[in-house]
Amino acid sequence: MFHWNFFLCGEEKKVFIFISSYQRKIVKMSENSAYLGVNGAKSSATVNGEVKQPFLIGVAGGTASGKSTVCKRIMEQLGQADMDHAQRQVVSISQDSFYRELTAAEKAKAERGQFNFDHPDAFNEDMMLRTLKDILAGKKVEIPAYDYRTNSLRPERLITIYPVDVVMFEGILTFYFPEIRDLFHMKLFVDTDSDTRLARRVPRDVNERGRDLDQVLNYYLNYVKPAFEEFCSPTKKFADVIIPRGADNTVAIELIVEHIRDFLNNRSSGRGQDLSLPPVAEKKKKPDNISPLQRLH
Repeated sequence: MFHWNFFLCGEEKKVFIFISSYQRKIVKMSENSAYLGVNGAKSSATVNGEVKQPFLIGVAGGTASGKSTVCKRIMEQLGQADMDHAQRQVVSISQDSFYRELTAAEKAKAERGQFNFDHPDAFNEDMMLRTLKDILAGKKVEIPAYDYRTNSLRPERLITIYPVDVVMFEGILTFYFPEIRDLFHMKLFVDTDSDTRLARRVPRDVNERGRDLDQVLNYYLNYVKPAFEEFCSPTKKFADVIIPRGADNTVAIELIVEHIRDFLNNRSSGRGQDLSLPPVAEKKKKPDNISPLQRLH
């Protein structure tokens, strides 16, 4: 575990970020890597025909917690947001693209606001797993866009993901499925309080997704809130990094960006990078006066 300490009003405050006791995977790069820098046009995902495994980052958190905005800020700071998709070295993928196709009866329930899109059964787990494994294998993948107004996938609007150095995968249940969770080299959890998330979700669903206000509020109380407490919130314990306040936490984002830059710089220099932590058995026993948040790990 590592942490940064700040002193505010004379009182020591633990900062948001910590590394869990979960041993991360080892990501090694060969010595003939040809990465040209974060703002360069050339990716080191493939060099001399050799596939380089991308650094896969999972980003989880409740609805409207700021997951996609955090990913956007990271890409902006790395100079990737406005680049052509084929030239990017860092990309972000939404779990929403992996909702399963609904039956006719389920579509009718969805139109009435009675289908639970926050339940694990709403997702195509096999498609998610297969796609992420293909990405880790350095393959180009195509993902359908999701239409929130019709609650359906748009196969005619495919999103092409080219081999890259870093991939961020964000969604409410990113860490729920064990086999998928184990693929991530780093796991981030965007932790925003429920009142803020509801205040963001209501205007978003009404203005951007064409929903009725009463329907939005009823859906949140009957499906979103219970699903968060049952399926999403418990996965916080799997996170390596917790980000309170989402994209408003600029310190958190800067630290994560620096970690990604370190990864890319190590790849460019040809040094193998071991991102794992010491085994749990080798770690010193934690003192009794640690915070409850730290005890989760």
